Amino acid sequence: MTINRPDRYNSYTTNTLLELAEAMQVASFDDTIGVVVLTGAGERAFCTGGDVREYAATFTQQPRHYRKYMVVFQQAVESILRCTKPVIARLNGMAMGGGNELHLACDLSVVGAHAQLGQVGVGVGSVACGGATQWLPLTVGDRRARELLLLNRKLSAAEALEWGLVTTVAPTVRCDGAEVPTPTPAQIAAANRSTGGYGIDLGPLDAAVADLATQLLAKFPECLRYTKVQTNFWKELAWNNTIASAGEWLALHFATPEPYEGMMAFVHKRSSDVTALRAAAAAGGSPEFLHGPPALACPRCGAQGLPGAFSFCGRCGAALDPQQPAGG
Repeated sequence: MTINRPDRYNSYTTNTLLELAEAMQVASFDDTIGVVVLTGAGERAFCTGGDVREYAATFTQQPRHYRKYMVVFQQAVESILRCTKPVIARLNGMAMGGGNELHLACDLSVVGAHAQLGQVGVGVGSVACGGATQWLPLTVGDRRARELLLLNRKLSAAEALEWGLVTTVAPTVRCDGAEVPTPTPAQIAAANRSTGGYGIDLGPLDAAVADLATQLLAKFPECLRYTKVQTNFWKELAWNNTIASAGEWLALHFATPEPYEGMMAFVHKRSSDVTALRAAAAAGGSPEFLHGPPALACPRCGAQGLPGAFSFCGRCGAALDPQQPAGG
């Protein structure tokens, strides 16, 4: 099962999530399928989460639609979590943000040595509460989970294995055709750029995935299914107690400047101006609003609830008087 959007680093749109949930259901019901492999197209990315362009164009403009999106996202994640077949994540490249959350929903994972894993939520004006806040503490421990979630640290494949975030690492980095057993960050960077004789070979990744699948297919299918149900107890407990409120909070949060600034900065390839938001709060301002609270009224046309930072009415262009508050 392949997320086929390599030109967008295999980020997902609402439609991608709908297709993923449908495909997982088909795999669950098809008795000719014993193991599901979830991967991304190409060698750059497994999945990098939601398409920020869709977020910026739709959800920062009409935040109520984010709650609907979260219904679809929840169905997709649960289709992996509750698939009646074991699901192996074939991490052919970076697994970031929601991509790592899809990875966490899987049962086992094999990562190429050239890949990185991590979360980006608090760095782009969001919260990784679509699986990461719930399952990273269970997977890597509380302190390490906080390092990934609060600091957005990126893990190499070797670090992910050491932390228990993946099942195994495949030696995908090559130099002049020869395997590089323990590649350095510089060698990984060169391989990802295909420079200096370095490159990526996904053959070992496929072999490692095939080995896991072969082992699983040698086990009794009903026993595998119920073992998965039992092993999912703590994941289900954390998920079911938080995901509904997560969707509600995120939908409300998308009406504020934090996600607007984070998403716009990403789309326009610039750094987020977090300092300005913090400074506004420290100065007694209202950083919860993009252009100030709905505090002013227009003396000419009577428009109410105009942003406090506006000098002129956005409806008729008249000058605004800060001493004439809305409702006055």
